[in-house]
Amino acid sequence: MKQIIQNYRTGELKIEEVPLPVVKNGGVLVRNHYSVISAGTERATLEVSKKGYIGKAKERPEQVKQVIQIAKKQGLKKTFDLVMAKLNTPVPLGYSSSGMVIDVGKNVSEFQAGDRVACAGAGYANHAEVIFVPKNLCVSIPPDVTFEEAAYTTLGAIALQGIRQAEVRLGETVGVIGLGLIGLLTVQLLKAAGCRVIAFDIDPFAIGNGKACGADSALDSHSDDIDSIVQSFTQNIGADTVIITAATPSNEPVELAGAISRKKGRVVVVGNVGMNIPRNVYYRKELDFKISCSYGPGRYDPNYEEYGVDYPVGYIRWTEKRNMEAFLQLVNDKKIDISKITTHKFKIENADKAYEIISNKNGERFVGVLLEYDSQREIQPRVKVKNEKPYAEGEIRIGLIGAGSFAQSSILPVLKKYNDVHLAGILAAESHSSQNVAQKFGIPFCYSEAASLFNDSSINTIIIATRHNLHSLYVIHGLKSNKNIYVEKPLALTESELLDIIHVRQSGNKDVLVGFNRRFAPFIQRCREFFANRSAPFFINYRINAGPIPPEHWIQSHEEGGGRIIGEVCHFVDLCQFLCQSDYDSVFAQSVEDNKLRDSVSITIKFDDHSVANINYLSNGDKSYPKERIEVFCQNSIAVINDFQKLELIRGGKNKSYKSIQDKGISHQMDAWLKSLKEGKPIPVPFMESVNSTIATFMIHESLDKGQVIYFDKYSQRFFK
Repeated sequence: MKQIIQNYRTGELKIEEVPLPVVKNGGVLVRNHYSVISAGTERATLEVSKKGYIGKAKERPEQVKQVIQIAKKQGLKKTFDLVMAKLNTPVPLGYSSSGMVIDVGKNVSEFQAGDRVACAGAGYANHAEVIFVPKNLCVSIPPDVTFEEAAYTTLGAIALQGIRQAEVRLGETVGVIGLGLIGLLTVQLLKAAGCRVIAFDIDPFAIGNGKACGADSALDSHSDDIDSIVQSFTQNIGADTVIITAATPSNEPVELAGAISRKKGRVVVVGNVGMNIPRNVYYRKELDFKISCSYGPGRYDPNYEEYGVDYPVGYIRWTEKRNMEAFLQLVNDKKIDISKITTHKFKIENADKAYEIISNKNGERFVGVLLEYDSQREIQPRVKVKNEKPYAEGEIRIGLIGAGSFAQSSILPVLKKYNDVHLAGILAAESHSSQNVAQKFGIPFCYSEAASLFNDSSINTIIIATRHNLHSLYVIHGLKSNKNIYVEKPLALTESELLDIIHVRQSGNKDVLVGFNRRFAPFIQRCREFFANRSAPFFINYRINAGPIPPEHWIQSHEEGGGRIIGEVCHFVDLCQFLCQSDYDSVFAQSVEDNKLRDSVSITIKFDDHSVANINYLSNGDKSYPKERIEVFCQNSIAVINDFQKLELIRGGKNKSYKSIQDKGISHQMDAWLKSLKEGKPIPVPFMESVNSTIATFMIHESLDKGQVIYFDKYSQRFFK
């Protein structure tokens, strides 16, 4: 399918042929008919992308701080590679479109194939032939609304939310500063609400558009007599409310809003403007000042937007979805005239001409710019990126599922080192990422659906690097397709998922390697050698300064990420078992009393050889402090590993110290796995050890639930009856 993609490093725009997005739970696939170019937002994105590295850094100071912290831990080269990979990741453009539903994910009952819908959301309602949209960012189109009109729904919701924040009342006078696309929609909505509207801009073309859209008065905001005109228009009262829809770094709109407002009036900012509030004016008039957040309540809340959790209408009447529906109903009732907004339409193939216009390259005036799609064009389930090399019988041919930062920075560079290991195909949730990674790493095919990849007989090995909730699904699919499997941790999120994996593996002849990479870290291997001749149990202290992750992050979701115990603590549980080389005996866990997310926990694991590991996983520390510290005590000897950058070995009063760039063993594990496949030998981490570590992770939750010690032999009977 065709999609508009921007290279953030260079600013270059391309119309690329990319695979279809994957339909996920809680959303729908939509075949776009139209999408709207938001000139202000997209032009700003283009301008930032064309800046040099220093200019980009100034735009994102917080990310610069993160880069500095990574460089301290992982070294300049790896940090540079990570930054360049991020800059070279394509950016999808667009956030308002309309089309027809072609597929529906699980947990979606309000839509079905064939429904006409309007879609919203950056990263979802893209300029692309087919898009995936969560159900709360998708609304049905009323019968008398065309696809062209419905494409403006997101922008209409933004304008409508600004009016709701202004709390306007019938008969009030409202000022609108800035007569671009959002400003003109705001004018029409205010007139539909029974308000008198006085509009302002510095551009004669925009002022004329304001009058055409129904403004009772439209003025040049730089006019010398603006105060007297406003006073005359409002019977010497001033504007009851001023809505700022302009886009400028200047502080002039805020100053103008204060000047034309009545005493105890309201000022609402919708656009991106300077906000150095002039105190004297706002203080003397005792003005209310508000900022309107995009389409309305629910915006930027993953629970609402990604997971479909709606807000009760009795408590939050107007969410972003209900704002979208209200705008469409006004269009349906002919209260809003979109024909006064649209100035240009382009086929998706000619999108470059559209962006020339919004970039003001040719001086052509515009307001609403639509992109049109051929909804009948046949789209293939597999996209060819490059010619496929002939392959020999028995060589490793990999299908990669997932194209996130971990896959790009840690997995794919290792695979590229091998001449006899070939990347044959890739599947990713975001189609533009799939196509970009395929180009970057020379992968010949991008797939639009998992079945096509698994059914490709030329692919004999699968690497799974998706979000956690898809791990077990793809592991099972891969085993049933007779593929070798590598899956990033965790192996499974639930007991039933793990049971299914165990049963399917028993009936096949392929194996599953889980990405418990810390076992392969050079300092861990040296620690094992240091204690090779031990005859007494270990005592291990393992402290993880994990830092906070917001509750709304996908990792904290039990449905998608599994929470931090299953999603990450599994790493540390497995590493302790590897160091001890003994089976699990019992687990006891405690959490601070109000830690509902269970991301600050103390875990004690006892092993059959009487070794004990204390794992303290903490989210309440400072992230600038080193993340991991491992202390191993045994027979008058101590090993200390500090953040996989420093190792101390202490015995007989002597201290040997080693330093290194942080190495958690990722490439070493991949090397060992590929070697085992080539030589036909067992995988480097026995499958049952990964299963047992996963079970031990489930036991942590069981212990927290019951406040008891949980014994492995008894608990594991659920899996091995």
